[in-house]
Amino acid sequence: MKIAIVVADFNSEITTPMLRRAIAHATALKAEITHTVHVFGIYDMPTIVKRLLGRWDVDGVVMIGAVIKGETLHDEVIAHAIANIAAKLAVQFDKPVGLGITGPGMTDEQAAERIDNARNAVEAVVRVANVLKDLGE
Repeated sequence: MKIAIVVADFNSEITTPMLRRAIAHATALKAEITHTVHVFGIYDMPTIVKRLLGRWDVDGVVMIGAVIKGETLHDEVIAHAIANIAAKLAVQFDKPVGLGITGPGMTDEQAAERIDNARNAVEAVVRVANVLKDLGE
């Protein structure tokens, strides 16, 4: 099992420990991380995820980010758009895309409580990739 991770550096106090937990869980599941790509924010992920999904050495991609509530609804707009794109890319490439992006509407404290969501995204990608493999072409 070969997976890639795309992580947003925005809110790095949350996404850095998310990345560490994702890597640890991938290792525990015996999944090889072929690529780890850092982007500024979650809005910058779709083109990177698309490129990774097209590679032969990637069975699935995990997206890691934290969308914390600001003074406007910007967090909601961005988070919903990215979730929609992630689902479309998974279907387009027939490979799983794990949504390890927390939010929108979170406080800093709520974001810290949800660091394990990155681990869950790795788990989801590995499980779905295995099911797809078992189902065959």
